[in-house]
This record gives sequence, structure tokens and C-alpha cells, in this order.
Amino acid sequence: MLMRGRVMVHRELHRSGRAGWLRAAVLGADDGIVSTASLVIGVAAAAASRGAVLLAGLAGLVAGATSMAAGEYVSVSTQRDAERADIRRERRELAADPEFERAELTEVYVRRGLDRELAATVAERLMAVDPLGSHVRDELGLQPGALARPLQAAVVSALSFAVGAALPLALIVLAPMGARIPVTALAALVLLALLGVVGARLGGAAAGRAALRVTAGRGPGDGADRAHWAAGGRDRTVTPGRDARSRPPTGL
Repeated sequence: MLMRGRVMVHRELHRSGRAGWLRAAVLGADDGIVSTASLVIGVAAAAASRGAVLLAGLAGLVAGATSMAAGEYVSVSTQRDAERADIRRERRELAADPEFERAELTEVYVRRGLDRELAATVAERLMAVDPLGSHVRDELGLQPGALARPLQAAVVSALSFAVGAALPLALIVLAPMGARIPVTALAALVLLALLGVVGARLGGAAAGRAALRVTAGRGPGDGADRAHWAAGGRDRTVTPGRDARSRPPTGL
């Protein structure tokens, strides 16, 4: 808290501005850890050499990072397109009937607790300064300077996937042959817990709850299913091509 002249300035750290890239980073690293650990464990379970495991892991890393980047770019671009479409519509409505839009903005402030006279005054003052911005913020709930960023999401997701994938890959290659599978499986769970802690710290949330959520949500069950498929496992009751369960899990 600072004093400037007779005005008190209070600085606060708000973490919600990190939500876009932090979501992409956690999702990418999470999928990188689980997908790659499961893949290399499955290949190692088939008594493959270190070179074969490394090659399979590197292929999974590159393919996964590329897929994550493309998926994030497409999905976040769709979100941004929807946001921009709403802003364009609001601009047209302001040009066509500004009085109706002023009344609409007044109702927004009335619903938030202002009396009608004060709400009308606030709406009039804000529309005199920035008519489109006031509607975008208060009617649509968007921040004009903080719309979805598809390129940022794609880059962050790809990089975080690569980092998450590189850790279990390095472990299974460096671990002793007889212990590489349990070492990698245990390390993947630890990495997931650490990811939850780091994500929570960056987002200002409870670390313990986040670690448990990430580990339980993407830990043993999902990893075992992917490892089963990576090793070539199949359900004997399934007829390939006729049952959805005959296909590998998404993201492998």
C-alpha cells in the first residue's frame, strides 16, 4: 500500500488474468505426463530395448505436442470468433438504436443493486465515454483487451506437453532395466501431484486439493488403460471394428 500525495494507492495481485495460458499449460503438461508415461511403459513391457523405448517416446512427444497445439488453436479460435461476433452485434445495435442500448445498460445496473435513477446516470456517463466498451464489459461480461488468444494457447500447450512428456521419457531410459516400469509409473504419479501444486500456486488456489484432483483424475486408471493399449492389449470380448471399446483411448 503506497501513499501518493493525499491519495492512498493499494496494489493487488489478481491471478484471474493468468487463466487462459495457465489452463493450457496445465492441460498440456498433464496430458504429456500421462500419455508418454503410458506409452513408454507399454513399449517397455514388451521387453523392448532402450533405443526402441526412446524412439517410441520421442514419436509420442512430437505427435502429442503437435496435436495439442492444433487442438488448442482450433478450439480457442472458435471461442474468440464467438466473442468477436457478439462484439460486432453490439456495435450494430448501438449504431441502430442507442437509446434502447442505454436503457438496456441501465437495467443491467439496476439488477446489480443500483436504484434506477443512479443506474441511468451511470449508464449515460459510461456511454458518453466508451459506449461499446461499457456494453461489452457489463452486458456481455467480456474484457475488450482480454479476449481469447488462440496462438498463445497453442504455443503454451505444445511447450508444456513437451516438458511433461520429456520427464517420464528420460526416467524410463535412464532407469535400470529391471525397475524401469515401476519407477516410471511412480514418477508419473509424483509429477502429476507436483503439476497440481504448481498450477494451484500460480492460480492462487489450495495446493493439496489441486494435487489430489490432478493425480486422482489422470493417475492410475487412465494410465493403466493407455499402457494396456500401448502394449497391444485387447479385450477378448470385443470384436475389432464393431465395438467402440476396440479403439485406443483418445490422445495415445
